[in-house]
Amino acid sequence: MARPLNIAFRSIAEDDLSFLYQVYASTRAEELSLVDWDDAQKEQFLQMQFAAQHKYYQENYSDTVFDVIEVNGEPAGRLYLQRRRDEHRVVDIALLPEYRGKGIGRKIMQDILDEAGAAGLPVRIHVEHNNPAMHLYQRLGFEKIDDTGVYFLMQRLPQPSSCPQEEANTCQSQSDA
Repeated sequence: MARPLNIAFRSIAEDDLSFLYQVYASTRAEELSLVDWDDAQKEQFLQMQFAAQHKYYQENYSDTVFDVIEVNGEPAGRLYLQRRRDEHRVVDIALLPEYRGKGIGRKIMQDILDEAGAAGLPVRIHVEHNNPAMHLYQRLGFEKIDDTGVYFLMQRLPQPSSCPQEEANTCQSQSDA
């Protein structure tokens, strides 16, 4: 029998940077496999891109919770979540390859949707056009609301968590009565 997955979060610390780099690099591996660079060039590029992204997130999303995702006590990914008065914004969510496809991302996203839904807030996320997780977000009820050329801005409007997604509008109408 499969061991149950214990998913936990902890704030990132300075000594997590090498792990966070590994997570970032894993999200770019497929893309860089198409580039005719040697490994040293790819590594240098990834280091520069990671440093720029990390700095940008820290400077421009100061009200964001920056967490390491742990699965059964082991670092497995990152979740950067901004809780605003008008929305929950998933700034970034990424898992190492060995943790993908196991329902971890779905569970985390569903918990975020439930939390935002209880507060009557939408959840928004930018998703690269070729991101395989796009299918997960669509199954969770996210819809594309903008296209920046590289990213889709996707949104899921708040829905009562006690109602199946297909019946959410009916349930919302009944709860308003």
